[in-house]
Amino acid sequence: MKLDNKKTITVGFAFLAISAFWQVYDNIIPLILKYFFEIGDTLSGAIMALDNIFALIMLPLFGAWSDKVSHKRGKRTPFIFVGTVMALVFMLLLPIAANGRNLIFFIVVLLLTLISMSIFRSPAVSLMPDVTPKPLRSKGNAIINLMGAIGIILALGLIMALVGEGQTPDYEPLFIAIAVIMILSLLIVLFKVDENKMVAERIEIERQWGIADEEEAFEESDGKMPKDIKRSLVFLLLSVAFWYMAYNAVTTAFSKYATQMWGMEGGSFAGALMVASVGALVSFIPVGIISSKFGRKKVILFGVALLAFSFLSGVLFEKPNFAINIMFFLVGVAWASINVNSYPMVVEMCKGSDIGKFTGMYYTFSMAAQVLTPVLSGAFLEHVGYWTLFPYAAIFSATAFCTMLMVKHGDSKPDAIKSKLEAFDIDD
Repeated sequence: MKLDNKKTITVGFAFLAISAFWQVYDNIIPLILKYFFEIGDTLSGAIMALDNIFALIMLPLFGAWSDKVSHKRGKRTPFIFVGTVMALVFMLLLPIAANGRNLIFFIVVLLLTLISMSIFRSPAVSLMPDVTPKPLRSKGNAIINLMGAIGIILALGLIMALVGEGQTPDYEPLFIAIAVIMILSLLIVLFKVDENKMVAERIEIERQWGIADEEEAFEESDGKMPKDIKRSLVFLLLSVAFWYMAYNAVTTAFSKYATQMWGMEGGSFAGALMVASVGALVSFIPVGIISSKFGRKKVILFGVALLAFSFLSGVLFEKPNFAINIMFFLVGVAWASINVNSYPMVVEMCKGSDIGKFTGMYYTFSMAAQVLTPVLSGAFLEHVGYWTLFPYAAIFSATAFCTMLMVKHGDSKPDAIKSKLEAFDIDD
């Protein structure tokens, strides 16, 4: 059994667009709030948490809704089209509102942008497991995350190139450039992804290989999730929440941290974040391969431990230097090790007809963490000191390691689908 790399890359353009947008959102919106509207760190953190508050409600809703859709373009593609078009319209108004120092207009447009992004995030992410056989989902998710990393790197490169010096530059060229990336990605998905055909091919492959769906376990429990699987799911979702508490605290506040603690100006802070993205970029494919050999859980535990170590080392730096790039590179490797495997572990525990619902559940916990962590970490930054950022992230990473140890289901089972003929299968 081989992963169709071309098909997975094509599907991944939806995630590329999402990742490019959120990179700009996480790094630029806090600067706009602080320097254009002079909003304090705690209130700024609360505003930054709005996207996650919407996500808590809307991602499970649209994920489950898309499960039930029957359209000639598939279950997920209509949501991707509508959500992306709406997001494009509203996001282009954000720099106009900022330049005009119109806070009410800015908040309204920001809310509409966030709602639009929530419409298609779960359906877009659900596309990969929809079209990918179960044993190949870690490898498939590696490619999807690779596409996301490319989107992040493109966004960071544009920040470095298009954001001028000073505390209140004109961000309009940056938002226009991100809009172009999103438009091109949408066109690729619309014209290259035949969702219904791809899903039918996945079902046929699983049938030929005799891969048992999780429906069997559910049927034995009168349609309910068995207790042992449910327990693993709960601990896995708690782990997701904790490592997002750590990671999102850094990505949301790093632009301000670099400005306040290290005196960096303009878009220069994006260099360190780009190194992290490169670290993830070069790790996704190897992590996918390693996970198929050693199991998803072991690779996640390695990633969480490395994440805790990397964030803890951040307290050692009093000014920018080359060693910071090494730290952020390791953060990228750790995040790749976690993300390649965590989402496939969640959908591995569900019935095939509930992928959108469980995708929404995954995002519910990750977004709940991201609702809390900008406010909590922002309060520490404002009232204790900016030095608390990296210890805060290290503590939550270590907590995620402990809860992940309790997960007993959702791991990959490569041996279960192996045949004698597969041993002679050689990649082209």
